[in-house]
Amino acid sequence: MRVLPQLAVTVTGIGAALLFTAGVASAAGTPLTQDQAEDRLISNGITATSPGNCTDKNNPSCVSYEGILSGTVDGVINLKKASGVASLIVIGGTEVGHGEGEKYTHANGYKIDLLPIPALNDYIKGTFRYAGLRGDGFPLWKSASGDLYCDEGSHWDIIYF
Repeated sequence: MRVLPQLAVTVTGIGAALLFTAGVASAAGTPLTQDQAEDRLISNGITATSPGNCTDKNNPSCVSYEGILSGTVDGVINLKKASGVASLIVIGGTEVGHGEGEKYTHANGYKIDLLPIPALNDYIKGTFRYAGLRGDGFPLWKSASGDLYCDEGSHWDIIYF
């Protein structure tokens, strides 16, 4: 078996770092500031709401984008456009208080939580492949690119790889 080396490539003009391993691309991107992510999301009809009406990453009552990956932001923007919904509402970003993991976590910028709306639910369930149940029993759908959409009932917990 031949193992191909990893090659990191920065694509200019897009602003996303791509990692190529054995011909598979990962578009996780680069960490963004709160302002950078918020500007991109709001200009695309994606807003946030939190019980604390705040953006402090260290407060679980806030919704923070600090350190969210550009690929995660791109993924949400593309999801909104592809689904045809007028707007999306983020209820979870990089703030503390989410379940822990090793790499693909909220804190590391790979995950985002969205409020469910019927058109978004229909799009995800009708477009992506049902992938069984997550370890906690919630159903998963997987996109062709490998991103995971978990229906937690009160929200969509999404991982953009």
